[in-house]
Amino acid sequence: MTGNDVREKFLKYFEGKGHTIVASSSLVPHDDPTLLFTNAGMNQFKDVFLGLDKRQYSRATTSQKCVRAGGKHNDLETVGRTARHHTFFEMLGNFSFGDYFKKDAITYAWEFLTVVLGLPEEKLYPTIYKDDDEAAELWQEVAGVPAEKIVRLGEKDNFWTMGDTGPCGPCSEIIYDRGEEFKCSEPECFIGRCDCDRWLEIWNLVFMQYNRDETGKMTPLPKPSIDTGMGLERITSVIQNAGSNYDTDLLKEIISAVEKLSGMNYSDDERGFPFRVIADHARACTFLISDGVLPANEGRGYVLRRILRRAVRFGKAMGIERPFLNELAAVVADLMGEAYPEVVEKHDYVKQVIRNEEERFHETLHDGMKIVNDILNKVKAAGGKQIEGQDAFILYDTYGFPLDLTEDIAGENGLAVDRAGFEKAMQEQRDRARSARQDAGMLAGQEIYAEIGQKMGATEFVGYDQTTARASVIALIVDREAVIEAGAGQKVEIILDKTPFYGESGGQVGDTGFITKVGAKIRVVDTKKAFNGLFIHIGEVEKGTFSFGDFVDAAIDEERRKRIARNHSTTHLLHKALKEVLGEHVNQAGSLVEPDRLRFDFTHFQAVSADELKKIEDRVNEMILANLGIETAVCSMEEARKTGATALFGEKYGDRVRVVTMGDYSMELCGGTHLRETAESGLFKVITESSIGSGLRRIEAVTGDGVINYISDKEALLGEISAVLKTTPHELARRAEGITRELKEKEKELEALQARLAKYESQSIIDRVREINGVNVLSAQVTVPDMDALRNMGDMLRDKMGSGVVVLGTVSEEKVNFVAMATKDVLDKGIHAGNIIREVAKAAGGGGGGRPDMAQAGGKNPAKVAEALEKAYEVIESQVG
Repeated sequence: MTGNDVREKFLKYFEGKGHTIVASSSLVPHDDPTLLFTNAGMNQFKDVFLGLDKRQYSRATTSQKCVRAGGKHNDLETVGRTARHHTFFEMLGNFSFGDYFKKDAITYAWEFLTVVLGLPEEKLYPTIYKDDDEAAELWQEVAGVPAEKIVRLGEKDNFWTMGDTGPCGPCSEIIYDRGEEFKCSEPECFIGRCDCDRWLEIWNLVFMQYNRDETGKMTPLPKPSIDTGMGLERITSVIQNAGSNYDTDLLKEIISAVEKLSGMNYSDDERGFPFRVIADHARACTFLISDGVLPANEGRGYVLRRILRRAVRFGKAMGIERPFLNELAAVVADLMGEAYPEVVEKHDYVKQVIRNEEERFHETLHDGMKIVNDILNKVKAAGGKQIEGQDAFILYDTYGFPLDLTEDIAGENGLAVDRAGFEKAMQEQRDRARSARQDAGMLAGQEIYAEIGQKMGATEFVGYDQTTARASVIALIVDREAVIEAGAGQKVEIILDKTPFYGESGGQVGDTGFITKVGAKIRVVDTKKAFNGLFIHIGEVEKGTFSFGDFVDAAIDEERRKRIARNHSTTHLLHKALKEVLGEHVNQAGSLVEPDRLRFDFTHFQAVSADELKKIEDRVNEMILANLGIETAVCSMEEARKTGATALFGEKYGDRVRVVTMGDYSMELCGGTHLRETAESGLFKVITESSIGSGLRRIEAVTGDGVINYISDKEALLGEISAVLKTTPHELARRAEGITRELKEKEKELEALQARLAKYESQSIIDRVREINGVNVLSAQVTVPDMDALRNMGDMLRDKMGSGVVVLGTVSEEKVNFVAMATKDVLDKGIHAGNIIREVAKAAGGGGGGRPDMAQAGGKNPAKVAEALEKAYEVIESQVG
């Protein structure tokens, strides 16, 4: 039975038990900045368990892709060293939302393992929470497990909590006995007494039956729920009688590909460690990039970069010198594409991102080794015995050098690494990252919205079809506190039972307008959408008083909404045009839709050429002028996928989705507001195209009257420039060409003049040569405009001297430059231009270096140039003394 078979049998079994098969959510959690990556099957149902979200089903089953690397759940450093740890893995799960409870959960688990998968009952041992007598009775009653085989453990092992407060409950783990041959050396080797490979946890059943408050008190939940998780890799290793997860068909093909790339054979001992790391990391990189994560220096992108570079480093250690990890993405797609079609659809894109990062890391490693050598030299020169932890962390953080690599290099040089200092620096960075995640979004004040939502329910949005609505006030918030009324002059957040105001989401800004009643008015300056469907109208009471329960009239700024819709609809056309012109690898990576402009971020690996931009612009305008009808429809996610609608990276979609179609040209999932026909956009004009990160580009553009204003501004600017250059706009290009020609001629004349001046100056200072222990030395300040001219004068003086050392300095526009040159015959006497210039520049507050025969540097203090040049004689005397 293959791993794919196990996954399919699991989902089909639970579907047969009334569960809805729910697709895996993205590895990038939506609306949860406290979580780095999706790391468990229950993540996508968190709001359901908390009572903040409702689904059309009360039973669900999933095969969830997960990543544990970075943050609290971080298995990165243990990957490859153990038989079970992974950065990427799949979690099979079945869930009950107030439907069935312990008895059915135990029944289903036992039946699936023993009947569907055929595992021998005698090899299965359930563990339970020490006080959970109900679970103990059920294991005996339902599964026929003898009491002596049921293992009671404490809170650490068998009690699950979502956090310090909230839903919690006992859990029951199912342990598989792999047999005597896997027994450890402990005399009492058994579950709960050791952690050896004999006793393998394969399934965890969480019985969510309590709510824990701030005091630690637990009260029974009115509707207990079930959350279970079983690692696909683990259960497959049991079914296939594999020694480790890496010996299953889920990973063996990737390891075989690494064998071919490296020319080395895999073994399941320590020698196979790099194979296992690369196989695991290839899966993690492929899936993370498919879900929209890109290598970066912070957050999720930083973790991806670490994983990717770690794999590359192990490849290099195995002798693979060329970029190779990108080739393994194809193996991953072949293995897992049926279950997760996104890795096939995004394959070319994933491969390009990985290759770009590999090439960048090869360059970084080369540069990093220079830094390592500088650190080693610094430590040795000071008589030290270890590399400081902060230095090791900089190597790790900036150059992607894992600590063990720095320790290996240090050991080869007879040095140690300050591990404690490294860990301290690492912890400080984790604390900063955790703080940033906790501060993100609206979470700081979410508690009040959660409370209102539980009492009053979500806001009904009627703004797709209406610009006004009669509504009632269900909450007023002033200074983050719910109030009964708000009066004139107060800044307020007002929540209605229904609203035509669009709440900021999906890149579209929130609506503005007015909320009124007789004798009272609120000017709404922004509208936000809370996590639980409440629409938060932010504004100020301009007159009168508003109270809880008031009936009010809500009216948006219609003209502003129309301009926003113009830009949003055009964004869809732009997305499609980018794919047509640049390729299907293009995907939306972010957007901002405002009344006056649109901003669109997308995946692409190089600057968009002027010709490509024109094609994109022309194609969008063509679709605008075609006056395509814009239609919206609500359907299931599965139906939307079948029609080919484009879903966006990282977006969270519910069971029912809104599809926006523009003729037969564009079809996207979108919750925003749109035009009725594309011609209402008027015109489209790209303002800028730029890079915003590795593999990410940004286009900013305008539509409608924004295009007219842009053209008017350009015409005015052309007029101003034409007036300055005393020509007409039509003759501007020819006039600019003429001025450019004149400037080049003047530059040539200036260079010739500077060369003559330099020759004259060199003749006037050549007689200042000193002899130091048989070496001719000239150190002088000269008047030249830049480093190029300084080097030219150095060449001239060195050639005139025939034998010796020339050290020159210059100050131009407060910028200090130095150069040192030596003829080849004096190098044997100990002369080193790089060392000379380093000391000279240091005396002027700068730094630099170079080769023995030629070096250059910069300084910061013009007043110290003469003193620094005099220093050259001392340095040279020490070299030849």
